[in-house]
Amino acid sequence: MAKYRDYLPQIDGDFFLTDGGLETTLVFHDEIDLPHFAAFDLMRSKDGRQRLREYFDPYIDIAREAGAGFILESPTWRANTDWGRRLGYSDAALEEANRDAIALMHNVRAAHEGSLPIVVSGCIGPRGDGYDPGNVMSPIEAEAYHRPQIEAFADAGADMVTALTATNMNEAIGIVYAATKSGMPVAISFTVETDGSLPTGQSLWDAIASVDIATNEAAAYFMINCAHPTHFQDTLKRGGTSLGRLRGLRANASCLSHEELDNSEELDIGNPQELGHQHDHILDDYPHINILGGCCGTDHRHLAEIAKAGQQKFQTAA
Repeated sequence: MAKYRDYLPQIDGDFFLTDGGLETTLVFHDEIDLPHFAAFDLMRSKDGRQRLREYFDPYIDIAREAGAGFILESPTWRANTDWGRRLGYSDAALEEANRDAIALMHNVRAAHEGSLPIVVSGCIGPRGDGYDPGNVMSPIEAEAYHRPQIEAFADAGADMVTALTATNMNEAIGIVYAATKSGMPVAISFTVETDGSLPTGQSLWDAIASVDIATNEAAAYFMINCAHPTHFQDTLKRGGTSLGRLRGLRANASCLSHEELDNSEELDIGNPQELGHQHDHILDDYPHINILGGCCGTDHRHLAEIAKAGQQKFQTAA
């Protein structure tokens, strides 16, 4: 059953953490064969479900130690129609996988929550690749495409929906449309290139403003993910009126471009301590940002350093 759907606790501005790079952890650290980077496919087996459950343990421990809430993102970034079909899933099997993933997140929450607020989020990925917008859908097409996954999350009791690695404003608008009609709070997390713009070339702030105009500001908030702080630090300085809509960051460990990461056969974990210090500076300059996590190449080591930055900032503010 949903616990926070009527009011998301992170909206109040308290410190929240989420996890790191799930898929890169499974592939490069655990050496798990993950076709199409589809973590949800591990739900097929008992061992796979257990590994997904255990994956979140160190992150929740870090959040508890830092006095932060936690947002549990379901392992369903690839669990939409096109990617599901590549893995041999029927529509019914894909719906079941999405429901099961939310049930797993509820189990994790039940094991850890106590006084720690843990929000269960249904994670949505783009229809295409996370780095390439491909054939951009219209907002209405995107709404129809993503609605089945969002409805599965709603029926399974997720608190909210988070669209990670959004590459274009049309798809983001469609996701907000679908989430709103399903009664689900939704966060949109855009990815940016090394110049701080979306893969379509549109500026981050134009994309956020366009989504807000089209949806009457229906999204709960916006985020940036799958980019290194050096890629978006200048963009943050140009935030203007849309800056306040940005509440979260899930940075990559590496400062390499998307193309370089995509072609790399080795994991670039960057420098966890340096990444933490970069978040120090960001939080000093943009104190309204209160949701922090990681993306490609990050693991619990990076989140521990990022958590230190958040803990220092939010304890000082209190």
